[in-house]
Amino acid sequence: MSATQASRPRPRAVFTEGSTLRHVLVMTFTGSIGLMAIFVVEFLSLLYISWLGDPAVTAGVGFASQVMFFPVSINIGLSIGVSALVARSLGAGDRPAAQRVAASGLVHTVAVSCLVALATFPFRSDLLGLLGARGVSLESGRLFLDWTLPTLPVMSLGMVLPGLLRAVGDARRSMYVTLFGAIAVAVLDPLLILWLKLGVTGAAIAIDVSRCVWVATGLWGAIRVHGMVGRPSRRSVMLDFLPLARVAFPAVLTNLASPVAMAFSVRVMSGFGESAVAAGAIIDRVVPVAFGVLFAMSGVAGPIIGQNYGARLYGRVRDTLTNCFAVSAVYVLATWFLLWLCSPGIVWLFGATGETARLVTFFCTWGAMAWAFLGCLFAANAAFNNLDRAFLSTFFNWGRATLGTIPFVWFGAKHFGAEGVIMGITFGAALFGAGAIVCAYWIAGRIEKKGARDPRMS
Repeated sequence: MSATQASRPRPRAVFTEGSTLRHVLVMTFTGSIGLMAIFVVEFLSLLYISWLGDPAVTAGVGFASQVMFFPVSINIGLSIGVSALVARSLGAGDRPAAQRVAASGLVHTVAVSCLVALATFPFRSDLLGLLGARGVSLESGRLFLDWTLPTLPVMSLGMVLPGLLRAVGDARRSMYVTLFGAIAVAVLDPLLILWLKLGVTGAAIAIDVSRCVWVATGLWGAIRVHGMVGRPSRRSVMLDFLPLARVAFPAVLTNLASPVAMAFSVRVMSGFGESAVAAGAIIDRVVPVAFGVLFAMSGVAGPIIGQNYGARLYGRVRDTLTNCFAVSAVYVLATWFLLWLCSPGIVWLFGATGETARLVTFFCTWGAMAWAFLGCLFAANAAFNNLDRAFLSTFFNWGRATLGTIPFVWFGAKHFGAEGVIMGITFGAALFGAGAIVCAYWIAGRIEKKGARDPRMS
């Protein structure tokens, strides 16, 4: 054994010991720093674009972001599948299996992402048109996608690698991946968008560079520091395909539900004019910054649940769920109040006027309540994906995207205008978020009772 290998920390199931609340808080906090850095930078990117003074250009970037939401959701689903199996193997004490799955997962992720990029690129203008983009907004959106779609495979690696680091329990280095990428964008955005006057092209180039930084940082942590990625072989890649697909495929379907719901909402909102779409683009940047902690929690809850499930510590699985729901509820209430308080500042910052300003203010006052239920839905989905019940996360997410979105948004738009679209999304989130909470506890309780009855599961 080499000196480097001997000095590496041996991954252990760190989440099977100590307070589950502490694990949730520490992992969420460190994960939030990296995610929030990305979201803040995206917020600033749109802010710089809005300073160009053309709402149609701002709307175009918003349309392009919705198109990118589809491949990004696929990458998130693949990341969930890989990290879930790695965490489960570590929880069971099988480090070689974790290394093998990590390597196979990276190969499958890049292959799928290449196919998605190739399939999406020729139809980028058609997809933008389906969302309601026209004229300048269509040209701006297409220009943004021209630069960002080809680097989807790079982004897919950059999204899976932090998941591997979280599965090991290395919250700090997982945070570094997204944090360093965000710093790169923060430096390049004002330089390219404003100083060199590249506009939308500059924003896209900055994103491409940040994706390369993600991968470099993630590979260093996963391979150099932890040695958690084995050497992929054709046999292991084929062998691991079905186990990965059983978790990743439902997770991909689950994550595709959100962009479908958003695409429908954006299409309905576009019927109220580009000012309404511009408001939607601003809201789409405000939401991740305000509720980034919930996105982080959905990513960190999986490894904590997965390790304890693999170690057959079913009581700790239920405790993790309770802690996630409680932290989510407290955080959303505090953030909702701050959004309401800061809504005039947000409107002023983006230079929003008229209809755009009114809709942004309405969201900060009322629409943000949806996240009280969406946060719980995220945590429940993490439980389903790591407890061999991934089909339930698919059911609840697609239920929210269809029955919980289409009729409510349609009714709201018809009777209450653009504000009705926002409230329609909120009511659907409340319905399916509450259902997911009940179902997650029911599944955890069944598993715990089964483990108590069967000595082989304890």
